[in-house]
Amino acid sequence: MKAAVLEARGAAGLKIMTVPDPERKPGEAIMKVRASSLNRVDAYMRDNGRGITHELPIILGVDGVGEILESEPGSGLKPGQRVMLFASSFCQKCRYCLAGEQPLCLDVKIAGEHRNGSFAEYIAMPARCFLPLPDEISFEDAGVLPAAYTTAYRMLFGKRALKPGDSVLIVGAGGGVSAACIQLAKHIGARVLVTSSSAEKLRQAEAIGADAGVNYRTEPVSQRVMELTDGYGVDMVIDSVGEASWGESLRSLRRGGCIITCGATTGGNPPVELQRMFIRQLELYGSTGGNFDEARRLLSLVANTGLKPVIDSRFDLDHISQGYDRLEAPERFGKVSIVT
Repeated sequence: MKAAVLEARGAAGLKIMTVPDPERKPGEAIMKVRASSLNRVDAYMRDNGRGITHELPIILGVDGVGEILESEPGSGLKPGQRVMLFASSFCQKCRYCLAGEQPLCLDVKIAGEHRNGSFAEYIAMPARCFLPLPDEISFEDAGVLPAAYTTAYRMLFGKRALKPGDSVLIVGAGGGVSAACIQLAKHIGARVLVTSSSAEKLRQAEAIGADAGVNYRTEPVSQRVMELTDGYGVDMVIDSVGEASWGESLRSLRRGGCIITCGATTGGNPPVELQRMFIRQLELYGSTGGNFDEARRLLSLVANTGLKPVIDSRFDLDHISQGYDRLEAPERFGKVSIVT
């Protein structure tokens, strides 16, 4: 089969080549990949990979949707069935799996990180890692959902659910997770504020549901947020930028508000401002991915509402290197889709 194989770190080390088709092990199923998408972790794996246990060469790719090619009897899957990949192979035995929190599994193995991933014509994973894909969602749309949209769903509706009428500040409009947060928050009737240094991205954010935008190059974010919320601040901040935005994010929260992070693109050691945290009784928690039930609920929401995920650009597997370039482009807005 054709696959995007990382043989060495860096862009030159990612090559499209022919490799053996995956062999199905007991308990596994094989999916014919129809679509996937690029995520920040795919760039991290290509260029660094530090802290992720794996060996090279490895097939990259976390997201994936397609059709079941082969599965064992009793798996609940059948050939030709449309499915979405749940990229985390979980043990089903540890305390976290038993509680339904698969992202915290003590023995998790993620496709494209710890084991061969989805940038290929076929992928083998435990049968429990495939969710039925509703007919209402196209393969291309579904291919951008697993990482970015499930991550957004968990952040917004996980530990402390955003409610209709609440306000949320999404820091850094333009990325796949940010676009997903805008759409999902607006869908439930929240008031959505966003930040960017680009007037064009602020316009694009408003086109998909944002109520107001703040250009952090031209005005203090927290000051403008306070003006927009009658001096109260927002109920929730989604911040995956890190050090560069953290202080303004904290100062944009109302008393008792919460800040959620799923990344640190500008650095992972921002000033904590403990006095502000305890005096204003703020909450802080990290989030990444989603559990199996959240992935199911996301698929149901998209199927039943017709929500269209934001796709910036499309590339086939042969041109995935151009997709990586687009992932890093400052003007990108939304997801980079990979069609197999």
